[in-house]
Amino acid sequence: MKKKYPKRPRNTDYSAYLHPRWWPTWLGIGLMWLVAQLPIRLQWWLGRRAGLLALKVARRRRHITEVNIGLCFPELTEAQQASLVRKAFIANGIGLLELGIAWFRDSAKLTGITRIHGIEHFEKALEAGQGVLLLGGHYSTLDLGGSLVTEYIKADVMQRDHNNPLMNAVMTRARGRRYDAVLGARDLRGLFRSLKKNHAVWYATDQDYGRKDIVFAPFFGIAAGTITATSRIAERSGCKVVPFSHFRREDKPGYDIYFHQPLDHFPSGNDMEDATRINALIEREIRKAPDQYLWMHRRFKTRPDPDEPGFY
Repeated sequence: MKKKYPKRPRNTDYSAYLHPRWWPTWLGIGLMWLVAQLPIRLQWWLGRRAGLLALKVARRRRHITEVNIGLCFPELTEAQQASLVRKAFIANGIGLLELGIAWFRDSAKLTGITRIHGIEHFEKALEAGQGVLLLGGHYSTLDLGGSLVTEYIKADVMQRDHNNPLMNAVMTRARGRRYDAVLGARDLRGLFRSLKKNHAVWYATDQDYGRKDIVFAPFFGIAAGTITATSRIAERSGCKVVPFSHFRREDKPGYDIYFHQPLDHFPSGNDMEDATRINALIEREIRKAPDQYLWMHRRFKTRPDPDEPGFY
């Protein structure tokens, strides 16, 4: 059972976490720091081992991953789907260890093994002067990819706070060193202030946030609850929406970051068309490296008919 912590304002002052009840979390953070100092090839090796261990013991997450991959890749044989599930756990195991690199190491040292594609699209969008919404996704390189992006551009980020307040403090402080501003997931006022200043803001829509303010748009051919906030934000602010993604190279240690052309004629005035377009863009990026997506999330949890049996 997930441990619950009392809700409180975000507190990033480490002096608030000196009580012995926080010591196990501090121990985990210290271990993350130590692993982050290892050579990247060794970290990847350890990440693979961690992913394979999770595949065996995290039965609930494995079930969710199996269901998602079965729904999204029906053209694959059962053996191919099982292989993709295994690879997904390995990729996310590596991604878990990469958190330490993103939080505790200088990402500038990784620019030599990082390739940037299409940054001219971002630069052109920023010239419009009304801010840029960086439309990202929950890839296994989530934190490290975001950290690497800030070596090439200035950006703010929206985040869902961690359930553990101490882990949240470490995460927020680490991201605060990379991004110009770290905004709460519901801080729309902060988001609009950033866009008004012509900032770029990292923003992801590819999770199931419940039944409020959504349309059911296709994602890998499955009706998926998709928030309409992206259209509202672009409509109100006049910002440009630039899809981007980041992946780990498989042949040797290294990373690729992709910026794509800003969405033209967006928003269209039709929420379903906008959501379908966004989902198709994210799906296209996922297909570049299907194992490097967060398939452990219940993306299809909310169904169009509340009485319809769930997938999970």
